[in-house]
Amino acid sequence: MRLTRCYVDAMLKVGGSLSLPEAAANHLRVMRLREGEDCVLFNGDGHDYAARLSLISKRDVQADVLSSQAVTNESPLHITLLQGIARGEKMDLILQKATELGVAAVVPVDAERTEVKLDGDRLVKRMTHWRSVIIAGCEQSGRAVVPTLAQAGPLLAAAQATDTQALRVILDPQGELSLASMPAPASSKVVIAIGPEGGWSPRDREALRSAGFVGLQLGPRILRTETAGLAAIAALQARFGDLG
Repeated sequence: MRLTRCYVDAMLKVGGSLSLPEAAANHLRVMRLREGEDCVLFNGDGHDYAARLSLISKRDVQADVLSSQAVTNESPLHITLLQGIARGEKMDLILQKATELGVAAVVPVDAERTEVKLDGDRLVKRMTHWRSVIIAGCEQSGRAVVPTLAQAGPLLAAAQATDTQALRVILDPQGELSLASMPAPASSKVVIAIGPEGGWSPRDREALRSAGFVGLQLGPRILRTETAGLAAIAALQARFGDLG
């Protein structure tokens, strides 16, 4: 039987006990676990921790940490998804599935044609929500390392801040590279730039090109923003990562 797996934003130590943070406690209550039952906890340090629930009440959920095991399912290909911010459920889908596919980092960007404008409290709430979506993707997929989520910001600044050692690509039907001709990234790092629902504007494309991004062909059809990044991640993982 598969044990319930739950992220906790806390230090985990074998032989120790802890009161679970509110989000984790609520998750275990929803799963209807009882005192004495086992679960798996992780905090993003690359390990799964076997735990046993010692207390479940309306105010508190406590667990004893029994053992730890290193999780070795991270891809050898370090993929950063530079994603034009999409609306509600589309962005959630992108983050959830990209996490399942093994993306290492996500950089949400505000492009010229972005239809969702976020600032102030709304941006803070959206960032918190997006991180919870990524964590849920880790819980489901068995990952014990949580992909990093960069602060959402303007495209130009994000593009210029990308790792210069990484192979940086933008999907382009007339791109210089194809999956077949694409060389293995020397640093095992790739940054994929995916436009928002309205696509990249000519000014966006110029900014990305000036920051070192090259065109990558990914078939003859135009893909929606919620399809393009996931298709590119899966293709690159199959070519250079761990989906082969």
